[in-house]
Amino acid sequence: MARAPKLKLTLQFPAAKAFPQHKAALPRATVAAWLKAALFADAELTVRFVDADEGRLLNRTWRGKDYATNVLTFAYAESENDPVTGDLILCCPVVEKEAAEQGKPLGAHYAHLLVHGALHAQGYDHEVEEEAEEMESIETDILTSLGFPDPYK
Repeated sequence: MARAPKLKLTLQFPAAKAFPQHKAALPRATVAAWLKAALFADAELTVRFVDADEGRLLNRTWRGKDYATNVLTFAYAESENDPVTGDLILCCPVVEKEAAEQGKPLGAHYAHLLVHGALHAQGYDHEVEEEAEEMESIETDILTSLGFPDPYK
């Protein structure tokens, strides 16, 4: 039986003053459990919860898109042999707005975006349709194993 991947997790919550309900909904053990469910190898991840200004700045700087987005993943492995390392940046106001628009609990949407970001950190992508279908299928399987509904329905 294979051992479960190990996770070294750093949580950063500079947006805590503006979004205390988000921090309360995201205890370290819960975030770690959601991420571990999405890992296929040992990983070192930093998860940072930001406001719209920081989210927009990072998205504009690194992707050339001048708006805050829900999740950004910065993956640092250069080959399949490198350890999984990355930064996941989640923009609290965007996540909150999307959860409300989609009629989802805030925690369920965060779980989806953390799983999504963890898969990106491991090299998964959704730029072409076949890759998107594979990634969405993996996300759905992981989220249902965690007790969440299919995020794409």
